[in-house]
Amino acid sequence: MTPTDPALHHELDRERAHHDHCRAALAAMVDEAREQVVTGEDVSASGADAEVLGYRLRSRARALRALPEGPLFFGRLDFAESDGEDSGRPRPAAADRTLHIGRLRITEDPAAPPLVVDWRAPVSRAFYQATARDPQGVAVRRRFGWAPGSRGDSADLTSLEDEHLARGEEGPGDIVAREIERPRVGPMRDIAATLRPEQDDLVREEPTVSVCVQGAPGTGKTAVGLHRAAYLLYTHPQRVHRGGLLVLGPNRTFLSYIAQVLPALGETGVRQSTLADEIARHPVTGTDDERTAAVKHDARTAEVLRRALYARVRTDGAGSLAVPDGSYRWRIGAEELARIVADVRREEPPYAVGRERVRSRIVAGLREQAERRGGPRTTAWLRRIERARPVGAYLDAVWPRVRPEEVVAGLLGDPEALAAAADGLLDAGEQEALRWARPPRSWRSARWSAADLVLLDEAAGLIEHPEGYGHVVVDEAQDLSPMECRAIARRSRFGSLTVLGDLAQGTTPWAARSWAATLAHLGKPDAAVVELTTGFRVPRAVVALANRLLRRLDVDVPPARSLRGDGELRLRRTAPEEVPAAVVAAVRGALDREGSVGVVAADADAPRVREVLAAAGIDAAGPGDLGARVAVVPASAVKGLEYDHVVAVEPAAVAEAEERGPHRLYVVLTRAVSRLDVVHARPLPF
Repeated sequence: MTPTDPALHHELDRERAHHDHCRAALAAMVDEAREQVVTGEDVSASGADAEVLGYRLRSRARALRALPEGPLFFGRLDFAESDGEDSGRPRPAAADRTLHIGRLRITEDPAAPPLVVDWRAPVSRAFYQATARDPQGVAVRRRFGWAPGSRGDSADLTSLEDEHLARGEEGPGDIVAREIERPRVGPMRDIAATLRPEQDDLVREEPTVSVCVQGAPGTGKTAVGLHRAAYLLYTHPQRVHRGGLLVLGPNRTFLSYIAQVLPALGETGVRQSTLADEIARHPVTGTDDERTAAVKHDARTAEVLRRALYARVRTDGAGSLAVPDGSYRWRIGAEELARIVADVRREEPPYAVGRERVRSRIVAGLREQAERRGGPRTTAWLRRIERARPVGAYLDAVWPRVRPEEVVAGLLGDPEALAAAADGLLDAGEQEALRWARPPRSWRSARWSAADLVLLDEAAGLIEHPEGYGHVVVDEAQDLSPMECRAIARRSRFGSLTVLGDLAQGTTPWAARSWAATLAHLGKPDAAVVELTTGFRVPRAVVALANRLLRRLDVDVPPARSLRGDGELRLRRTAPEEVPAAVVAAVRGALDREGSVGVVAADADAPRVREVLAAAGIDAAGPGDLGARVAVVPASAVKGLEYDHVVAVEPAAVAEAEERGPHRLYVVLTRAVSRLDVVHARPLPF
């Protein structure tokens, strides 16, 4: 249909009317959910059943109220007359040959056909997977074009495109291109309307499957992870909600950037956090040099901590045990007690569990003696013996209670204890790097560094396993250290993982060189590694420039490619004293276009760049202000963000600022989704 085709206007009017109908039905759903909560308060049921019912009703009402405003559907499927039952694929009933696809199921009545089908429903999969070669029963796939920033007013439906798959017609068309290329101002958007088949395959993996996505810049790996989270919550609600779902991002700016994606997809009960927040037992008040931090993040340190912890378990000189019981004393000899402790040690339970296991076996031995002499004992008798002072005193002597802080402080503050625990694992230089120069009087006055918190979490996990999650999405995983991976593994011990990252964008000193090692530390060595190499957002010219740098990085990843040929790249070589003026000129040129502008410089140079822009009358925000038109972003904070126009200032300074500076520069260059200006006086590093 052409824009002036009367048939197009007729179809648009029909679809707008349907959208108004859906809007009214959604409002009724919200009112009904609110009414059900009120009614549910007086439900006749047992206390536990009423509590569960009330929780579910309140959660549904809260989720419906929290839905962001926006269009209620983005696609439509018209199925062919033939059901194709032999295909095994989901098909609508004969009365439902036409299905609108949206972010939430909308219906006037639970028993009635839906007005909008959730994009995660099995029948919706054909919207993403059907092709002219394999139409999957679809005659026509329709995509809708909405005005940018639409809040869901039906008048904002401005266009539609049909693919007649049954006739062999196929192609994403202008609507998909416009959606992908739309200016990037504000938080990240969902991509439910534009998921590619390979992305959809990853999203719909089973909840028990752990998967690692190696994604080149602009391939949508973060969006895939978030959409998989939404899919699992929809498809396996009881399983996932019971265990909980955690999304881990690299920093809080990144979390702010992605915060609206899951609510837009109808999911609000997801914890989004950073690993630093998850393991924060104490505020970070200390600092480490690079060498010390590297040793603390090394996987060998986990074994050093384990040795230090279990060095506290010893039976030397503990003697025998006598427990008074009225006028009688029950006894267990030193050899039997040592055997109990040794057996528990071999079983390798968490430290706190091991202590209680020793207690229970001691009590079992005392009970056996008592029952041989006087018959069965009551539960009250067992409880009294468990709490008997001699039993507690023996446990304190051979398997003492301990805090994680005591383990770590005892290790870092005592050279002899460190030497014993690190023997054969860390050399003298590494042990020296770990030792505190001025040990505090006690752990309570210690100044903990960020790396110390990782050690504390490891020690806490050795003492008692943390509660895990049903599923964890880990973004920017290439930057995790082995010890940080272990912290995540403890939280997903019985759950699954979606691991997202790009080895080429690894910027920490311990960044991964291969996914095999990272997945092993995450406890999922068998997870499949899937590569996404085709980008949809970063223009072809920008990707080609970044690929020139990729060849110089020490990682084995395939070059990225882009489907977008509309972007612009400009290299501005100037004299050193003219760099500030060139930056101002580049930003002013960017402001003549639509979209966001990110000015990225080496961390040490970013404050000066912001001052230069302010002096030129250009108001520039920091990276945390996601709605700002212009932001000055230090290179270390730009990961995961994207801007329509990026001005990269002096790439050589970015590349020289840190050990993995070239990797950092690769990140900087790939943040542009329309245009990239490179302003430099020094030779480029690529």
